[in-house]
Amino acid sequence: MLIHGSAVAVNGRAVLITGPSGAGKSSLALSLMGMGAGLVSDDQIVIRRQHGILIADAPETLRGKIEARYVGLLWADPAGPTQLTLAVDLTEPEPFRLPPVRSLTLAGITLPLVLGSATAHLAAAIAQYLKAGRADSQD
Repeated sequence: MLIHGSAVAVNGRAVLITGPSGAGKSSLALSLMGMGAGLVSDDQIVIRRQHGILIADAPETLRGKIEARYVGLLWADPAGPTQLTLAVDLTEPEPFRLPPVRSLTLAGITLPLVLGSATAHLAAAIAQYLKAGRADSQD
């Protein structure tokens, strides 16, 4: 399947970032890349189910490229196909300080889900989530 969004990876664990145009998908991906994440794909993500997991990859024409709004199209070292382990939806802000565990199901596989937030620490929190998981869940 092809999904509109961005995906970056930390230590072999990728996050899928979705939301409407202008929501900040590429900006969040760039912030995570500034913290050491590798670019899986920007704008479109190819997702396939493989041996009970979801793999995210870039269409060949977009591999290694990310849009930086008001700067231009930038080159980045591609992370290559990576297991999706988290989803972030920037469609609406998170209403709770300590949100409940949420999930998103794609191709019959459930991923933990974080709702978008206008907080300055979202990128750092997502990077830490990819590194170590959430304390009150099964990741």
